[in-house]
Amino acid sequence: MLSTVSRQLRSHPALIPLFIFIGGGCTMSLTYLARLAMRNPDVCWDKKNNPEPWNKLGPTDQYKFYAVNMDYSKLKKDRPDY
Repeated sequence: MLSTVSRQLRSHPALIPLFIFIGGGCTMSLTYLARLAMRNPDVCWDKKNNPEPWNKLGPTDQYKFYAVNMDYSKLKKDRPDY
């Protein structure tokens, strides 16, 4: 399979950027999916020790990937403790 692809790339060099961009896009999407699985507060991997991880978030915790015009360090707590 890889020999066929490499033979095609040698005979059609215009396909090289296509493979680079598709490979980069797949890598970035898998990296973002792994980040969501590990760092998102809605995902719970350990149900015995931490069944509701979203309750342990403080008001100054930033869990979004990119926050526009939001300073999380100045937020105050607006919910009760349970």
